[in-house]
Amino acid sequence: MSDTLPADLAAALDATRVRRGHLGDPVHYFAETTSTNDRAAACATHGAPEGTMIVAASQTAGRGRLGRSWFSPPGAGLYASLVFRSRRAAPFLTLLAGVAVADGIRLATGLGLEIKWPNDVVTPRGPGAPARKIAGILAEASSSADGLDYVVLGFGINIQPVAYPPELANRASSLETELGRAVDTGAVLAQVLVEFAAGLPSIEAGDPAPLLARWRALAPSVRGTAVECDSAAGRIRGVAAGVADDGALLVRVGGRTERVVAGEVTWT
Repeated sequence: MSDTLPADLAAALDATRVRRGHLGDPVHYFAETTSTNDRAAACATHGAPEGTMIVAASQTAGRGRLGRSWFSPPGAGLYASLVFRSRRAAPFLTLLAGVAVADGIRLATGLGLEIKWPNDVVTPRGPGAPARKIAGILAEASSSADGLDYVVLGFGINIQPVAYPPELANRASSLETELGRAVDTGAVLAQVLVEFAAGLPSIEAGDPAPLLARWRALAPSVRGTAVECDSAAGRIRGVAAGVADDGALLVRVGGRTERVVAGEVTWT
């Protein structure tokens, strides 16, 4: 059984009901859960409609890309997962999530962020200022003989300053750390959902061009940055040369261009 939705989240969701459409309805809130993606997947398996959302204040078994654990202690952040069932939109949901989270945070707080391929939302890099991770995204799909059943799209946003584990201390930050002030968590969640809703119609109509244009604008590192990554040709080193229309990272290695769709990527 879910817990009572906090008043600030309830008020923000209510205020954006028209603009976010079906996303976030119904919503199930947990003060603590193992993983919002696991909760959402269980709901989807039992027939939950598209737009169903799981929100938690903390996770005991949160995870990110490549099976990594996601640091999500109480009082540190916002963790949410949405159920999607549109087969046409599915290939672009991770890209949409990056745009929705980055633009949602900017509109709710004024903090400008960037996307680092494939699924991190980070502070802008600058001279002597490495990018620090603010949010992460994880899409997990379930299919049957008939095709796609659903996609669970999870996102975690670091809201408040915390003592990060040593391996994260130099690579992660939070909204309140960057802004130097308190952040309205409900406003952030609601605005992210509004941005999701704004981007869905074009990809469901088979027109990902507006989404791709915005994603590329938010991800300057995908052009001209040295990278080391896994590809079909094995471990490669090269220079990022953009993102293909299907979301694959393009890496220039000597005189050829490799497509990278998964695996470990190190940006240098």
